Amino acid sequence: MVNRNDVCAGDAVNRKLVKKTDELLSKERGAVFKEPGGRINVCLIYPNTYHVGMSNLGFQGIYTLLNDRSDTLCERAFLPDKDDIDEYVRTDTKPFALESKRPLNKFDILAFSVSFENDYTNILKILELANIPLRASDRNQTHPLIILGGVCAFFNPEPLADFFDVCFIGEAEEMLNEFIDTYKKSETRKGLYGKTAAIEGVYVPGFYNIKYNNGIDSREALDGAPEKIKRRYIEDISAHKFRQSIVTPETEFSDMYLIEAMRGCPWKCRFCVAGHIYTPARKKELTAIKGEIDNALKITERVGLIGPSLTDYTHISEVLKTEGVDFSITSLRASKKSAELAGLLKGHKSVSIAPEAGTERMRRVINKKITEDDIIETSRLIFSEGMENLRLYFMVGLPTENGDDIKGMVSLVKKIRDISKKGNIVLTLSTFVPKPFTPFQWHGMEKIAIVKERLKAIKSSLLPIRGIKVFHDVPKYTYMQGFFSMGDRRVSKVLEAMLRIHDWKKACIESGIDPDFYVMRNKDFAEKLPWDFIDADIGKERLWEEYRKALSEKS
Repeated sequence: MVNRNDVCAGDAVNRKLVKKTDELLSKERGAVFKEPGGRINVCLIYPNTYHVGMSNLGFQGIYTLLNDRSDTLCERAFLPDKDDIDEYVRTDTKPFALESKRPLNKFDILAFSVSFENDYTNILKILELANIPLRASDRNQTHPLIILGGVCAFFNPEPLADFFDVCFIGEAEEMLNEFIDTYKKSETRKGLYGKTAAIEGVYVPGFYNIKYNNGIDSREALDGAPEKIKRRYIEDISAHKFRQSIVTPETEFSDMYLIEAMRGCPWKCRFCVAGHIYTPARKKELTAIKGEIDNALKITERVGLIGPSLTDYTHISEVLKTEGVDFSITSLRASKKSAELAGLLKGHKSVSIAPEAGTERMRRVINKKITEDDIIETSRLIFSEGMENLRLYFMVGLPTENGDDIKGMVSLVKKIRDISKKGNIVLTLSTFVPKPFTPFQWHGMEKIAIVKERLKAIKSSLLPIRGIKVFHDVPKYTYMQGFFSMGDRRVSKVLEAMLRIHDWKKACIESGIDPDFYVMRNKDFAEKLPWDFIDADIGKERLWEEYRKALSEKS
């Protein structure tokens, strides 16, 4: 393949931007620096700011995995801070990698790690600033190969498909080495596509022709590409060397080393995409966790344990009793065990649980499998451990939700407040967004006016009560998230328009796309969904059965 290691004289970068980058690097421990010559040069890009991207364990894990190879160099790049973008444009400075300051177009491969739909427009902004054609069809062998990974690639890469040469469907660390080996042996871009498409879990969007008739009419695989792309996943996360390598204070988890304790969730709440696509649920062996903690302690005493349901991690109590470690954990499930775990987090001031809904009926609909008694008793035990802040996560706009469910949420929070007058309750409300590969993939979102009304009702009822704080997302952005989550390739026109028009709905109008078609309507089982070509080992019939149960309020 074409090697782009040399930096041309015309590629000088802005001193002010370089100084800012060097200040970030100076605070890091664990960054990798290699000579680029003779190696495959990859720039791993997170389409958000450094502060956000470096807080992502998946991003860090891929960086480490690629740099573990002697034949590969992996550097990092991020979306410039908002204040810096004007400086890039004013001085015609192209986005560059942190480690070498090389412009992005000097790399062999640009690998985007994408975790959130609302970052999609940032991908195009980065390519535009780098002067790289947005659409794969407009690029040639002189341009870097542009690949997509991350959770958004798992469940529906189609809104981004026209911009990427290659997409990884599933846990990229399972197939990255196979892909790099294939890249090394390929002489031409066309030959690479053919060989890459033969790797299980690797999706080459250019090999598929899609026709539309309102919705998707047909999907044709070309040049021998597989009709279905099978999701790849790692069977044993204990044996896999997927780990963080860089610790820095400039992240959401300042100077913290993140360790994945489990992947996937056994509970499979009907709204939760992570609980469905990260199947089967896998737990790391205690010896593997202890080994990672030992490595972490060489860098920092702060360790963050990652997992969607750490209450269910078999060895969690034993891990938290490790001496000399300042542990932080993600949200816990409402149960007596969670309260016991909170007691082991000595020195921490807050703990989180996620009731999600305010009534037993609504929790049956979403298959949450916790009761009001579970929530109240867990809250009581957490406050008895001296926690200053109890964070509660709820959703608004869930399927079949009504006014009584909103009143039930308010009532539940008041009951928790009555348990103890000490400490604060911090309520975080998010708007329901239907996700692919969940039973609610056929369900439309609630009207934005109704969601706003319900958010207002919750806030007006709870904010006057001392010791309760209420935060919520911005509904118009969650509707944009739903549009990108449920979209097909036609959405790419909207993403392009958003580079010029920063209002997503106006961009839809200019592009001739009706977002309500994707977001607001309920779908039937026979409809071809944009992501149906992915074999995620989740039966569509089983999801439909769960959806019908939800509508009939059965858990």
